[in-house]
Amino acid sequence: MKIVAALILLVLLAAAAAAGYIWYSIEKPYGAFPADGLYVDIPHGASQRAVAHILEKSGVIRNSLAFELYARRHRKRTLEAGEYLFDRPLPGKEVFWKLANGEVYQQPFTVREGETIFDIAHDLEAAKFLTADDFLNAAQDPSPIKDLFPEAKTLEGFLFPATYNLPKHATGQEMTGMMVRKFREALANVLPSGSPESDPGVSIASAVTLASLVERETPKPDERLLVAGVFTNRLARNMPLQCDPTVIYALQQDGKYNGALTLKDLRIDSPYNTYMNRGLPPGPIGNPGEIALRAAFHPAETPYLYFVANTRGGHFFASTLAEHNKNVAKYHRLLSGEPAEPPAVEAHHTHAGGPARKGKR
Repeated sequence: MKIVAALILLVLLAAAAAAGYIWYSIEKPYGAFPADGLYVDIPHGASQRAVAHILEKSGVIRNSLAFELYARRHRKRTLEAGEYLFDRPLPGKEVFWKLANGEVYQQPFTVREGETIFDIAHDLEAAKFLTADDFLNAAQDPSPIKDLFPEAKTLEGFLFPATYNLPKHATGQEMTGMMVRKFREALANVLPSGSPESDPGVSIASAVTLASLVERETPKPDERLLVAGVFTNRLARNMPLQCDPTVIYALQQDGKYNGALTLKDLRIDSPYNTYMNRGLPPGPIGNPGEIALRAAFHPAETPYLYFVANTRGGHFFASTLAEHNKNVAKYHRLLSGEPAEPPAVEAHHTHAGGPARKGKR
């Protein structure tokens, strides 16, 4: 009897020790990680047992069996697939809830209003998300927007400016997919019916192209309706838009833009040159935000046909060429540090001046 009792006692002690170890494994923090943390990838379809072994092998949890037993107590919770960052020791139960809540690693990335696909690609590579070529390969596939712009050659104009939370190893297709979906949400907010299919008379391609010009012409949100109105008026009168950013875009495509436009640049042979060609360019020259999109779909009703920079980030607007030329002279005076208006003694003199680079002729 003493031997049996001793055996029973040993079994009880072993069970208590095992239970204590399981409790310790679940309740007490574990892990020693590099300074920049440890990334662990949980594949899709992995069972709780497989996840437990991955975590134990990675050094995130103390014991896979203890983790699996804890997971069985919460059968209704699924461990989400994805990449997780562990940068400090955690109790096993906190690791479980991190995966059950799908707290996958994400890093914010911002696409700014007016950026081109080339700008976005450069920024992604600089932030070490992926190479510029990987993103451009995805952005040069227009199939996700063929219903909106059948003639599109790229996704330019349809990658909505916003801040995106990206996983560490996102693909180019995943990124462009997120941006196009965000664009469609913004488009629904702008269209009167909320749906392109319900507005058959609306040219999405033309409106987005116009919005991209508006976005690149003025950084001031309160000017965008007016700029859209000016361009709309010029289009209605078959006047060339003479939009500098379209020429810059053409030069950038060929790797020839050095930061300044010359008169020679304004004569380049390109469908994007709105000095040499009337009408809109063949597609967007950047990715407009919602304010610019709204301005393109609902431009201001205005008599203005011209605008020129005012040296403060905004513009002077004019209805006639004579008024515009006065604004151009004002621009040049401000640029040289003189008062906007000429001295009184010169008030009756005639001032002539060529259009500034930011103005419209």
